[in-house]
Amino acid sequence: MFDTVRDDLRATLDEIRAAGLHKPERVIGTPQSATVEVTEGGRPGEVLNFCANNYLGLADHPDVVAAAHEALDRWGYGMASVRFICGTQEVHKELEARLSAFLGQEDTILYSSCFDANGGVFETLLGAEDAVISDALNHASIIDGIRLSKARRFRYANRDLADLETQLKEANAGGARRKLIVTDGVFSMDGYVAPLAEICDLADRYDAMVMVDDSHAVGFVGPTGRGTPELHGVTDRVDIITGTLGKALGGASGGYVAARAEIVALLRQRSRPYLFSNTLAPVIAAGSLKVLDLLESAADLRVRLAENTALFRSRMSEAGFDILPGDHAIAPVMIGDAAEAARMAELLLEHGVYVIAFSYPVVPQGKARIRVQLSAAHSTEDVNRAVDAFIAARAELAG
Repeated sequence: MFDTVRDDLRATLDEIRAAGLHKPERVIGTPQSATVEVTEGGRPGEVLNFCANNYLGLADHPDVVAAAHEALDRWGYGMASVRFICGTQEVHKELEARLSAFLGQEDTILYSSCFDANGGVFETLLGAEDAVISDALNHASIIDGIRLSKARRFRYANRDLADLETQLKEANAGGARRKLIVTDGVFSMDGYVAPLAEICDLADRYDAMVMVDDSHAVGFVGPTGRGTPELHGVTDRVDIITGTLGKALGGASGGYVAARAEIVALLRQRSRPYLFSNTLAPVIAAGSLKVLDLLESAADLRVRLAENTALFRSRMSEAGFDILPGDHAIAPVMIGDAAEAARMAELLLEHGVYVIAFSYPVVPQGKARIRVQLSAAHSTEDVNRAVDAFIAARAELAG
């Protein structure tokens, strides 16, 4: 049987490569940092890293590494079970309490990833008599989580408040018992920030709850790095915040839901990804606690990240690149054609800059791009070298 399937799969893979949509995985032989050493899948040697979610440069911070080493000795390697059986340690409860305080929420529940966190919310909270109203550009984990729920599904155009209100009216007309508006805080492919204050106003008007996936914001967006609810002054009006420990908060893995106490309590009882998956390793919980300590004095890192972002965006715009507007550290350089974007990424690697081309199905057809991600770990020289490499690669691509 598999001989036939194998031929079909190979044909599909050939089509992906022919369309320029193949996504190679490069192997690095160093810790995640502003520079990494590529060992397989591209130009070998040290390159500047502009494709990581390591926004504050904490993935290899010595204090985080030391905390992880200490936790390994104290708490062991892994939990070997789910939490309601034998998988909760003091370090997990401490992290949940610290995240709740940091995010201004009543309680927090940890998951093995934010994908699992988003996968566990909707089915638990919403039934067939309820409605979920989702931004069209929400992360795949939100989309998949919604699919697991029996709730009626409404979708509004990206950040389009008029369309959101239309969908809320339709949900009301259908007699929805509960309504949940869900949006990314920052849209990961574009770097755009959701208009949370206006979304909360509509939620108040139509008696809806608000959920925000703030994975690309927590740690560095907002006056003290508490994310888009803090940025927009609506922390007390957002009912559910999901996020990851795998980006600005150390870059390891793990996710969470920070929310109203009753919501978290029900998730502990009925959320399938929580009940049927091992919790995150204690070494990650301990490292994340150290990251939260560092964030208390991380104003200089947030300033440096903002300066690097502004420098890259201004120089790229001056050089004539089509870069989506904004001030987030996600800086998408729009190419359009998938094959051309892939080729430019290859040329940039040859020039010592590690970036990734994004194409369909990650982004819409014809919207291929190179998503550049700035870090506080980058120096001014690093940023200027990256821009110079873009200019050189473009010239080679054209000639």
